[in-house]
Amino acid sequence: MSDKRGIVEFAKELSSLNVELISTGGTYKLLKENGLTVKEVSEITGSPEMLDGRVKTLHPIIHAGLLARRDVKEHMDVIKKMGIETIDMVVINLYPFKETVLRKGSTFDDIIESIDIGGPSIIRAAAKNYRFVAVLTSPEQYGEVLEKLKADGSLDEKLLSRLMAEAFVTTANYDAMISKRMFTEFCDGFPNSIPIPSEKIMDLRYGENPNQKAAFYANPFTHGTTVAKSEQLHGKELSYNNILDLDKSLDIAMDFERPTAVIMKHTNPCGLASADTIYDAFVTSYAVDPLSAFGCVICLNRDCDLRTAEEISKHFVEAVIAPNFEEKALDILKQKKNVRLLRTNSPIAPSERFRENKIKNIQGGLLVQTDEDTVIDPKKLTVVTKRAPTEDELKALGFAWKLAKHVTSNAVVYVKGERAVGIGAGQMSRVDSAMIARVKGGEETHGSVMASDAFFPFRDGVDEAAKAGVTAIIQPGGSIRDQETIDAADEHGMAMVFTGCRVFRH
Repeated sequence: MSDKRGIVEFAKELSSLNVELISTGGTYKLLKENGLTVKEVSEITGSPEMLDGRVKTLHPIIHAGLLARRDVKEHMDVIKKMGIETIDMVVINLYPFKETVLRKGSTFDDIIESIDIGGPSIIRAAAKNYRFVAVLTSPEQYGEVLEKLKADGSLDEKLLSRLMAEAFVTTANYDAMISKRMFTEFCDGFPNSIPIPSEKIMDLRYGENPNQKAAFYANPFTHGTTVAKSEQLHGKELSYNNILDLDKSLDIAMDFERPTAVIMKHTNPCGLASADTIYDAFVTSYAVDPLSAFGCVICLNRDCDLRTAEEISKHFVEAVIAPNFEEKALDILKQKKNVRLLRTNSPIAPSERFRENKIKNIQGGLLVQTDEDTVIDPKKLTVVTKRAPTEDELKALGFAWKLAKHVTSNAVVYVKGERAVGIGAGQMSRVDSAMIARVKGGEETHGSVMASDAFFPFRDGVDEAAKAGVTAIIQPGGSIRDQETIDAADEHGMAMVFTGCRVFRH
């Protein structure tokens, strides 16, 4: 057993109930050292451990003792004839494959040796015969099982069934971790099925709505900075919607090197700004759309200092995530008992982003795609209008493009320098997104640049940008009416560049 938490105490309780104990290796030694009467597996099988411990429990005597059905006379006759005794309980956990993969300095040979063979075989055998064999795969199960044995002298089928189901989840996740690691190492593309390694972080109070149940899981092999790895320092329990917004805000912030603040509401940014200090970035980003920012989630890509915390505390905020919080900043923010404060304990920066396949559930299936990774080189943009963008416009267009690719489609954003001034998200028509962004931005849109996550199907989006006072546009291009859009930009004296790629977010 790799996880020996509570095993000595559990074994002592079983022994007091006249349960005969069988064990192997380090667990056998530990139990003996604690005064317990225990047999080694080799005493039962008559075969020694071999091949550096690779072969211990893979033996007919062990598996027959697990798999024999007590209600089938032929089974019982066979094992009696063979001198095999039944095994009524398996208490086991598996070699630490995940820990070996994540341990710094582990070689590939180390990883291979950490793949358990006998353990999963025993678990599956016991689980298959669950009506007669209890299979425990976690120390958290010991207490309930002991309580039931002491009260009734046996385990009921309801409990045995649940232990069986939990056992198969254990082996499935173990195999998922192995297959994920090996496929990533040796294969490209998409496998024929998707094994997803996961570990539950917590049960949530409810899902998107109070009538839905929910839980939060982590992929143990995901590198970089994530919400799942973050440490909650204060506030109410995280909700399903909090986690979605925290993840999305972190995703945006990791596109920027300079001090940047993201204001997130219902998986869309309603504010974004970069500045020389995180305080200035926050104040500027919150001012983009303070009405929508009520009850927002905030991501800071720098440590939260006292001045920024004082400013945040003036608003109703659901959650704040940052690499760290100054002690005095924490003191200020903790005065609001409900605000969730999360520390990533690692940088929020492009270098900490880990690209992995994105998965969406649909009815009866999954959609899987590679992660978006479109980095725009300003030198490779195609200028399609009579006027090319100025140097300042080009910088603002690059910032606007980074924002637009994170806004739900159809997405149109207006930007000045390194700050958003208007964001139009999730509309069925692109011109409506342009109009909403203009209304949201008000007078601030005059002299701004525009980014669109996909091409303009008609010139009306460009005409709407002209009403907003936009001077330059970045968009993918590719419409059969591109020339109509280009002509409209020329009429309004705008510069327009094409990226050649779209960045839809549905």
